[in-house]
Amino acid sequence: MAQTASTVIESPVKKSAINPIVIIGALFFIFGFVTWMNGTLIPYLKIACELSTKEAYFVTTAFYIAYVVMGIPAGKTIKKFGFKNGMAIGLFVMAIGALIFIPAAMTRTYGIFLIGLFVQGTGLTVLQTASNPYITILGPAETAARRISIMGICNKIAGALAPVILGTVVLANIDAITEKLKTLNASEKALELNELASRVIMPYGIMVVVLILLAILIYFSSLPEINTEHEDEEVAAANTNKTSITQFPHLMLGVATLFVYVGAEVIAGDSISLYGTSQHIALSTAKFFTSCTLVSMIVGYLVGVFCIPKFITQQKALVASAILGIILTIATLLTHGYASVFCIALLGLANSLMWPAIWPLALAGLGRFTKIASSLLVMGIAGGAVLPPLYGYFSEKFSAQSAYIMLIPIYLFILYYSTLGHKAGRANVKA
Repeated sequence: MAQTASTVIESPVKKSAINPIVIIGALFFIFGFVTWMNGTLIPYLKIACELSTKEAYFVTTAFYIAYVVMGIPAGKTIKKFGFKNGMAIGLFVMAIGALIFIPAAMTRTYGIFLIGLFVQGTGLTVLQTASNPYITILGPAETAARRISIMGICNKIAGALAPVILGTVVLANIDAITEKLKTLNASEKALELNELASRVIMPYGIMVVVLILLAILIYFSSLPEINTEHEDEEVAAANTNKTSITQFPHLMLGVATLFVYVGAEVIAGDSISLYGTSQHIALSTAKFFTSCTLVSMIVGYLVGVFCIPKFITQQKALVASAILGIILTIATLLTHGYASVFCIALLGLANSLMWPAIWPLALAGLGRFTKIASSLLVMGIAGGAVLPPLYGYFSEKFSAQSAYIMLIPIYLFILYYSTLGHKAGRANVKA
């Protein structure tokens, strides 16, 4: 790409970026694990709290809406306390969110579960506002997608493990329990559901301890700060008359692209289990389908690590990903049973290189606006709050399969950004 790095990294980072990459990789693992537990929580809470399909998808709304509500405050937090302290704060807030799950489970109150998810989402907003731009500018701009792909591997390995681990604990013998519930009277049913709800106490209690320990470790770590206020001469000249991030059309379109992309990714990962049951597959089997989507994402990230930018630019990778997403969505609509579920799982492959490509394209040439732009991009993650419930609505109104048609215009918009949108308002951009 015809661009230069928009920030200057302080000398300690230049000498060795390995330690920071390892630390940030560990953080990506953690918030991947927390995020993709939602795929198991949706069918679990649907049963435990006696919810409709549409109500169950409020799990994603509560979790991802935090990115809108807390996006700007998170950016200000990072600006005030720095990247490292911001990461520690984010981990501590996530621990509070996990702690809220304990009274939620003890009272079997869906509203309290949603509050816990919102607080976890708030912590992740701070964590992502710090870690995503940090890894993006920790080196040359042209290899940013490769570094983010490495982070994505850490994130999605955790995401593949999370549904298996949580599903094994909270959804054990779930098909038998579902059948048993049909035969119980009101008081017996309440006792059975209370026992089911209590299953999350142990895993989320462990999560509280782990997150607090990580927050302490990050706070006392040697993770270096990065100077995002310095601009090289070319970027400084281009931004001389810029006073607001709204003056960067490619950034604003990038936020919109990230919004719809995250919605598509969450739909593919979090809806696949319930979709499997709609295709007459037992929940005892379907509960692991989210992991299949995440495994295909890992494959995509590995492709990104080895191929970007050596064989393909991050921009062209985004083009290919959008086209593949359209093809797989159409295949999902035209097939049935395991074949259709397999196409949903493969959407993970299509989605995998979108996040690594969108971030550097959107942050290109922003210089001193990088931190606030990053918080705006993180707010785009709220697509995960808006689009999955919309899928749930269409699923109830029409069918779980036909509802996936909403993914086609999403991938078309991503295709537009990858070809034209990322160049909006920027001169001399060849890619």
